Amino acid sequence: MEKKSKQPLSWFWKWFLNNQVVSALLIVLLILLIINLFTKVSYLFTPVWQFLAVVGLPIILAGILYYLMNPVVDFLEKKGVKRLYSIIGLFVLVIGLIAWGIVVIIPKIQEQTLSFVDNFPGYVKVVEETTNNLLSDPMFSQVQEQLATSGEKLMASITEVIQNLSKTTFQNLGNFFGAVASVVVALITMPFILFYLLKDGKKLGPYVVGFLPTKMRKPTMKVLSEVNDQVSSYIRGQLTVAFAVAVMFMIGFSIIGLDYAITLGIVAGALNLIPYLGSFLAMVPAVFLGIVGGPVLLLKILIVFVIEQTIEGRVISPLVLGSQLSIHPVTILLVLLTSGKIYGLAGVILGIPAYAAIKVVISNIFTWYQSVSKLYEEPKPAVENKET
Repeated sequence: MEKKSKQPLSWFWKWFLNNQVVSALLIVLLILLIINLFTKVSYLFTPVWQFLAVVGLPIILAGILYYLMNPVVDFLEKKGVKRLYSIIGLFVLVIGLIAWGIVVIIPKIQEQTLSFVDNFPGYVKVVEETTNNLLSDPMFSQVQEQLATSGEKLMASITEVIQNLSKTTFQNLGNFFGAVASVVVALITMPFILFYLLKDGKKLGPYVVGFLPTKMRKPTMKVLSEVNDQVSSYIRGQLTVAFAVAVMFMIGFSIIGLDYAITLGIVAGALNLIPYLGSFLAMVPAVFLGIVGGPVLLLKILIVFVIEQTIEGRVISPLVLGSQLSIHPVTILLVLLTSGKIYGLAGVILGIPAYAAIKVVISNIFTWYQSVSKLYEEPKPAVENKET
């Protein structure tokens, strides 16, 4: 009798614990409770956030350069060059390249930028005249009023933004100098962090994992290794593609005789760090200059853009990036929009590698949960007894 009375209750708990939906909901509930708890005591972490705000920029810059320089240091070390000597040699090379850029590239960029700023009012006037002539065409007679209204609203919005900026310039002057000071401190401390990362970076993972219990060390080291591979591949690939894009645009714009070719090429390479959207954003100033220069120049600019996109999409990106991250393009766009909305420019640039790292961590946690819970195992088919 006791067995029969306990049967329904035991069956319920067995179903409850082995139900995948229930388990998933319980996990989500626990995560939300933990997040809610942290929000209640967020003030305790204020010193931590302040510390990260100070050291975050130099660490990020040092990390990016580490992923670029570490493969070279490892290669030279395999060839018999002492690691310390190869690091010093790379530092000397980088300092030389920076000095060359300051002497050769920076003055050219400064000259082209000042020229563009001086000529900008004339460019705007030419674009306005071209736009008015285009809108006066009978083809656009039905939408002229709407376009005129939209143009007035756009100019009013731009004027309002400029006025607000002028009002808040002096108010934000202290913040500006604070940001400049942070950048200067980051540039001073970054080489020291980079040096020790290149010298002892391989020891960092085992050192951190050494604080964990013995059973957790091996899987944690596996996760850290996968995260490192994902982030390093993405950073090296994106910077390589960005450099190639900058060179292609500089060569293409120089061939067609477009002004400010070097500056526009560097801007295009920098914007290309934003996946999918960067190249199109880089074409905005080039198309603007094409409209000023006339239909022939505009057509040449569009041809350069098509050639660059073809070479980048069909040759450079597949060879350099491949499918290392295995992230769907729609997911990348959603991550860019979300991270950009929350964290601004830094979120746009760092959102994808951060998502890749989080994806690796969550995938490994879910794999561990699958093996421990036994909830996702396929039921074994019943073996029929053969009659003898």
